[in-house]
Amino acid sequence: MIAQKYQALLAVMQQNNVLYRPSAFWAEASLELVKEFEANGIENFRRLMASLLFFVPTYGFPGNALSEEIVQQLETALEQVNASEKQQEIVSQFTSGYVAALADYRVFMATNGPRPSIEGCVDLRSFSESQVGNPVEQFEFDNHFYSRSALNYLLGLSFLQQYVPLHTINTVLEIGGGFGTLGEIVLKTFNSAQYIDVDIPPTSMVSEYYLQKVFGADQVSTYEDTATLTDIAVNSLQKASVLNSWQIEQLSGDVDLFVNFISFQEMEPEIVQNYLAHVKRLNAKWLLLRNMREGKQLRSQHRFGVETPILTEDYIRMVGGYELVDSNVMPFGYKTVDHFHSEILLFKRCDA
Repeated sequence: MIAQKYQALLAVMQQNNVLYRPSAFWAEASLELVKEFEANGIENFRRLMASLLFFVPTYGFPGNALSEEIVQQLETALEQVNASEKQQEIVSQFTSGYVAALADYRVFMATNGPRPSIEGCVDLRSFSESQVGNPVEQFEFDNHFYSRSALNYLLGLSFLQQYVPLHTINTVLEIGGGFGTLGEIVLKTFNSAQYIDVDIPPTSMVSEYYLQKVFGADQVSTYEDTATLTDIAVNSLQKASVLNSWQIEQLSGDVDLFVNFISFQEMEPEIVQNYLAHVKRLNAKWLLLRNMREGKQLRSQHRFGVETPILTEDYIRMVGGYELVDSNVMPFGYKTVDHFHSEILLFKRCDA
């Protein structure tokens, strides 16, 4: 069923502009994902290895680069030196990703303060993530649930709200929305806001599944609802919508906020340039990007990589007509142990 639907979408994609096809990074990854969904069920997508490697980020394995074998060796070593229960727990909290997750959660809480008392204000602290997709990693803090994907977005929105009152944002467009986390946050915490995700299959299939399971099928516009439309008006869509990459050409209307988190870096420059041209056409007032300052690894040096990395200055050049408001790595982005910078950039439309 999954493979059949993917092949049908692939056939349509092949008939459209080559810029809407998977980049070099995603061409092989997509096949791995479909294979695992077919074998293990899309209902388990948040614990499948291909998902964890490509679009379901984790604090622990494999996101922390510590293999299961290394973790096992650490645990064995602790037993051999008769480590105390406390010492074992300290190492366990580190290898599981709990320590890193707690650090992000503390930044999130520190920047959101008391729950807003003004009616209509967005309360990000009210968010708690669904367990749809059977997550292999999810942390509970103060009786709320968070994955790394959720905390990535919550930190980004916390950064954004230093410049923009979130309650003024009514329409959010995202390209490369993973499994729909930002849509879940927007629909659960924003008042009357609308979320639109544009992505390639098979991840578009996953976000459709996820958002429908979380909010109900009647609250999500899917490909089946929009496939034959030559004009997809923003105001005609449901509270949440998932479009396939080529459908951005049919999308019409205005959006308040455009978001791309950690997926433009996996595309080639001409693909990103084309998508941003449509974002400008849709009159996005604000652009919130999080991508690697130094660019993604080269395909020539890694099995999964890009032909041409996109650097921060490339994004700045591509978004003509927008001014850079601010950039941030710490505390809202992330600096890796090998000195790469996952950087958040906020742009404002010059005439907004």
